[in-house]
Amino acid sequence: MNVLWLQSAGCGGCTMSLLCAEAPNVFDLLAGAGVSFLWHPALSQETGHEVRALLERVESGALPLDVLAVEGSILTGPKGTGRFHMLSGTGRAMLDWVRSLAPRARHVMAVGTCATYGGITSAGGNPASAVGVQYDGHQPGGALPADFTSRSGLPVINVAGCPTHPDWVTETLLLLADGTLDRDALDVLGRPRFYADHLVHHACPKNEFYEYKASATELSQIGCMMENLGCVGTQAVGDCNIRGWNGEGSCTRAGYPCINCTAPEFEEPRHPFTQTPKFAGIPIGLPSDMPKAWFMALASLSKAATPRRIERNAKSDRIEVAPNQKADKT
Repeated sequence: MNVLWLQSAGCGGCTMSLLCAEAPNVFDLLAGAGVSFLWHPALSQETGHEVRALLERVESGALPLDVLAVEGSILTGPKGTGRFHMLSGTGRAMLDWVRSLAPRARHVMAVGTCATYGGITSAGGNPASAVGVQYDGHQPGGALPADFTSRSGLPVINVAGCPTHPDWVTETLLLLADGTLDRDALDVLGRPRFYADHLVHHACPKNEFYEYKASATELSQIGCMMENLGCVGTQAVGDCNIRGWNGEGSCTRAGYPCINCTAPEFEEPRHPFTQTPKFAGIPIGLPSDMPKAWFMALASLSKAATPRRIERNAKSDRIEVAPNQKADKT
């Protein structure tokens, strides 16, 4: 299976993240499954006329294309021309290339939240008219129409994340190579369900504090960050705390709140990322599948039953009170 990877408007962070794949590394992993890059702007040797010739062969149909992978948002400005972002040396806008190559590909894959929904590059009033490959924020229809399907019959596969976990990218490619990724394997926003059926909350190391609503009030503290510090891990899709980054990390494991970077329009929550918006003292961002009244009742009971150990540790930057070690009765 061959992959043509285009980098559009973005920081290149998803490629940097992909290179962090380990045990095995990304090159050995993909090669072992018969996946190869026709071209990747950061990883391939070909430049200049060699790349232009390759693109022309794919566009003409002379060179079959299995996967078109797009990293970064697509700039459609000014006035729908896309000429804010020209593919260097071709005289054509990236928007034009994506629209021309996508129908040639067996699968189209958007890598990262910029490519999936517009992401960071669409923030701040979006002066460059940045959109995702098939979505503009929450709305279907981006650089490609809302009803676009590739030659496989699938819509654009949205591997969202800012950046994506390297395993999300490689696992998607492996599933495509195996022919086992179908419509049922994608959620309502086109994200692969192998990671989108999980919440960031799952396996979060702060879950004991969450259960007792023992909350941190400053970023340096180890308590739950939902109540005061903007964490939306109970609503955000992603297996970040199950799979781990670089072997063990995640945002919440590092003491920073989850900002829901796998979702459309996460980039402008209309409040600081590290602040929980509240109404009448009640956090607005409650777990998505729990009625508010039930949550508040459980929260009150949990706070009343909070052990001293958890209450004290929540406001500390390290464990101050260890669990009681009861003698073994035999």
